[in-house]
Amino acid sequence: MNLHEYQGKELLKSYGVTIQEGIVANTLQEAEAAYKKITEQSGSKFAVVKAQIHAGGRGKGGGVKLVKSMEDLKEKAGSILGMMLKTPQTPGGMEGPGKKVNKILIAEDAYIPNPDACEEYYMSVLMDREKKCNVIIYSTEGGVDIETVAEETPHLVHKEYVDPTLGLQPFQARKVAFNLGLSGKAFKEMVRFVTALYKAFVGSDASLFEINPCMKNGEGRIIAVDCKVTLDDNALYRHPNLAEMRDKSEEDPTEVEATELGLNFINLDGNVGCMVNGAGLAMATMDMIKLSGGEPANFLDVGGTADAKRVEQAFHIILKDPKVKAILINIFGGIVRCDRVAQGVVDAYKNIGNIQVPIIVRLQGTNADLAKEIIDGSGLAVKSAILLKDAAELVKRALGE
Repeated sequence: MNLHEYQGKELLKSYGVTIQEGIVANTLQEAEAAYKKITEQSGSKFAVVKAQIHAGGRGKGGGVKLVKSMEDLKEKAGSILGMMLKTPQTPGGMEGPGKKVNKILIAEDAYIPNPDACEEYYMSVLMDREKKCNVIIYSTEGGVDIETVAEETPHLVHKEYVDPTLGLQPFQARKVAFNLGLSGKAFKEMVRFVTALYKAFVGSDASLFEINPCMKNGEGRIIAVDCKVTLDDNALYRHPNLAEMRDKSEEDPTEVEATELGLNFINLDGNVGCMVNGAGLAMATMDMIKLSGGEPANFLDVGGTADAKRVEQAFHIILKDPKVKAILINIFGGIVRCDRVAQGVVDAYKNIGNIQVPIIVRLQGTNADLAKEIIDGSGLAVKSAILLKDAAELVKRALGE
């Protein structure tokens, strides 16, 4: 689950991380009140208006603007609120439809009192699955795409691996500060910052914390100027307060509906819909679709209870995608019997009616032969297979029709 910048900053602050203060606004009137309060607190007429959407690169699309007065605030906040913001990370990139901005953050001028003395760094915490430990990735090159830095100047990207059973050790936090070239007050501030950031990462069961830029201001304070947070959905039951931060308007509506139905679904860009039971089988099915000349349109795992109702719900979800030209149902009958799944497919097909795309069903396992008889004898435009290669061939033919 992704958080908005303002939500991520609230989370960081609760763990003692110093942040760029700000006030979220849903209307222009709220933005004006927020600007007045923020400038009074900071003592500067400068503030930053930031679009709050679940995507990076907001500045490139015009979603982050500096304001210098109330009139400036009204003009720029008014232009951002309600706009369809396009960034490299919104659906379709800069050529896509973008995302509507429903909220903005009015943030303080973090560069006072001495902008020339400020320095920007990059910092993130995530899990390294290969090394089976957490890793802090950091660089002196903050405020820019870390991917570009890693590609062009890899020696400027540092990694500090943390054993999750031991936690972040004091010498590791000092090492981060040292590699960033800090000394004196800024060194101590960075040690405290890194320690609190890692504590927030572990304490919230996050899968990613990214601070870019992480800034040293003119007074030597270390501040999180931006914040990207991704939480582990599987751990949200332990954090009801964080689960309440979910903004479903920022998520794919079909994925939200599938989640509410208990289906594991991820929308993709292909033309062949997938319905399987089991994540491993789903990956193998998507590989087979690509080998047959198609592209997976989704990842959909119906789980171990693939009854008629669940199959019908899955059909509805897949058919919402106009790009789908064929549907491949690939079920391994272990706990669930294949003949019951087959009857579920037939019943779902009849209930939905008027399905215009070819459907290929591959059932393997308990009562697979009986399941094939049910599909073949249904009189419906559903083709069956037992072997995966046969199903792939049927998909290939369907796409060629």
